[in-house]
Amino acid sequence: MAKGRADGNQRKRLVTTVLVLVIVGSLLYLFSKNIGSSSIEYGSKSLKDIGWKGDESSSFTEGGDDGDVPKNIPVCDDRLSELIPCLDRNLIYQTRLKLDLTLMEHYERHCPMPERRYNCLIPPPPGYKIPIKWPKSRDQVWQANIPHTHLATEKSDQNWMVVKGEKIVFPGGGTHFHYGADKYIELIANMLKFPNNHINNGGRLRNVFDVGCGVASFGGYLLSSDVLAMSLAPNDVHENQIQFALERGIPAYLGVLGTKRLPYPSRSFELAHCSRCRIDWLQRDGMLLLELDRLLRPGGYFAFSSPEAYALDEEYQRIWREMSDLVGRMCWKVAAKRNQTVIWVKPLTNNCYLKRAPGTRPPLCKSDDDPDAVWGVNMEACITRYSDQMHKARGSDLAPWPARLTAPPPRLADFNYSTEMFEKDTEVWQQQVDNYWTMLGNKIKPDTVRNVMDMKANLGSFAAALKNKDVWVMNVVPENRPNTLKIIYDRGLLGTVHNWCEAFSTYPRTYDLLHAWTIFSDIIEKECSPEDLLIEMDRIIRPKGFIIINDKPSVVLSVKKFLPALHWQAVAISDIDKGKDDAVLIIQKKIWLTSESVRASE
Repeated sequence: MAKGRADGNQRKRLVTTVLVLVIVGSLLYLFSKNIGSSSIEYGSKSLKDIGWKGDESSSFTEGGDDGDVPKNIPVCDDRLSELIPCLDRNLIYQTRLKLDLTLMEHYERHCPMPERRYNCLIPPPPGYKIPIKWPKSRDQVWQANIPHTHLATEKSDQNWMVVKGEKIVFPGGGTHFHYGADKYIELIANMLKFPNNHINNGGRLRNVFDVGCGVASFGGYLLSSDVLAMSLAPNDVHENQIQFALERGIPAYLGVLGTKRLPYPSRSFELAHCSRCRIDWLQRDGMLLLELDRLLRPGGYFAFSSPEAYALDEEYQRIWREMSDLVGRMCWKVAAKRNQTVIWVKPLTNNCYLKRAPGTRPPLCKSDDDPDAVWGVNMEACITRYSDQMHKARGSDLAPWPARLTAPPPRLADFNYSTEMFEKDTEVWQQQVDNYWTMLGNKIKPDTVRNVMDMKANLGSFAAALKNKDVWVMNVVPENRPNTLKIIYDRGLLGTVHNWCEAFSTYPRTYDLLHAWTIFSDIIEKECSPEDLLIEMDRIIRPKGFIIINDKPSVVLSVKKFLPALHWQAVAISDIDKGKDDAVLIIQKKIWLTSESVRASE
């Protein structure tokens, strides 16, 4: 009898356990159904759920009906609030890409295949607030917008950033300028004997490349001197440094000196800067230093602040000797050296290169090498010689800033553009920008926008038309168009090359205004997905930010159908006349939070 009671108890426990498992499983199923729009799913599932036909039948066809347009688009899981699709380390792990970590290949762009795209809207983090306005944002941001404070602890002795209540404050320090970027910048100007210790050297120094920039305080403090820096850092162990830079309103880009050329044309910068950027400049026959050489203008400088320049450690001294030998063979000379900083200067002409002994390494690049071809192009361990025009002019022959912005640059001749064409382009875009601002009306104030992107920049005249507004512009030149990016840099502006069939190298919520001039027509022509581009633009633009679509009337009408699903609203639209070549639609992104974000912030 005792054994029978024991067997009965075991059966009861088994039945109870099964019932509990069934109930828990049912609850989990219901819960997953409820949050399906916030789950981490890949594109094919999400597209099926919303009835989106994707590439099979695009809604961007003339005469397409509203039945092709989703009523809503899923929201990504909160864990994807900082997703950068082409710099996603999880993607690398999941697809088991075989990358050489010593060459930094894992920090280069690796984009997901269409079937692995999420096709969902990136949510803001819990407690997200509209960013602090420029110029206050240079020195402080909302902690909730970038909830990462490890750099404040890790770099506490270097004054990178400090957590103060709801804000993160940036005192202006850096690894080699603990006492402030402003004093360090003045030191560099003094070392170079620039008049009155002004780093802009009377407008002759305008474009700076800051590699391994940290949170971009160096670039941020250059702005008051009318000097524009492209601050570059990878999405590495110091993650979010570029996100902090952009949140502060400082020009910045996610990238790395790895195996591919950086997405900038040759002869773009007057000064390159590395403050303990921890780059092995000697590796691969000096290939990374030769990439800097490609980017620097004739007579350009490289300011290098690092223990190798001053420490007495035997290993540092060895590196210093080898680096000095390398730059000597590259025809660089020491312009100044003081304490922890050395500044090298490049030659003004090709003369030194041509006088080197036969067999000297690094060699000159082959005559058929295009130094401005950058998209997906491997670096080469060779010296890029100057063009005949630069060699004869003994420099870039550019006007000083601000005249540089509107003066036709010599490299216009590379595209067979005349001075008249350049001036007309500048005039037309000034009128167009004035029209945009009229359409925006009271929606836009002097401090409404700071970070601007021109998605198809051509000659940079859209950015030039914003010269009297307190903004900076990321000028993007599509990779399959004439590489006019060097004209943009010659005007004293910044930009990059990109393929809009892929995600851009930036964090979510980093730009206040996107200008999309005929970019959707280009995407359709390339047979890429305009719907994917809309989701990517939503990822990039900040809540309450603006998007200006300037395209064919049929394309503008197609975009307009997607506004409710994207949580966008139309601010203004020009008269749609299908007899006209173009129409303008101005959109504002609404601010919204997921239910999970609201609960987490409460």
